[in-house]
Amino acid sequence: MISADRKDAASQTVAERKRAADLLARAERSELQAVWDALPQKPVAYLVRGPETGLVMVRGRIGGGGAPFNLGEVTVTRATVRLESGSIGHAQALGTDREKARLAAIFDALWQEETTREFIEQALLSPIAARIAAADHRKADETAATRVDFFTMVRGDN
Repeated sequence: MISADRKDAASQTVAERKRAADLLARAERSELQAVWDALPQKPVAYLVRGPETGLVMVRGRIGGGGAPFNLGEVTVTRATVRLESGSIGHAQALGTDREKARLAAIFDALWQEETTREFIEQALLSPIAARIAAADHRKADETAATRVDFFTMVRGDN
């Protein structure tokens, strides 16, 4: 049996990897390219799969909780790479930018290695998270500016 501590550590690692994959998927190609150019020693990466582009069906729910329905298809590009060190990285991104998917897969593989994880976190993932948070904050401010409060006045005890 697996101890509770090992289960917690495993679920934390899965959550961290999911966070990294999410941020890499939402990265701009220019962000990925800038960090790639800044790498002191570029790893040799072998393509295992792709980059390849295809369609994925997006499902929706009315009101967020209704019955699911097929909303439509979106274009997605995916890639899988293996570094010389043996680490395997996967990436998926909306759109058709194959180089973005390839770079994201390389950074996913580098994030998994203890020697480069901190560099990837500081140079790439933290700035992406900050950009996304700033965009979310800006959107919330714009939405709040259009808010209208309705109220009803009571005329009497008729």
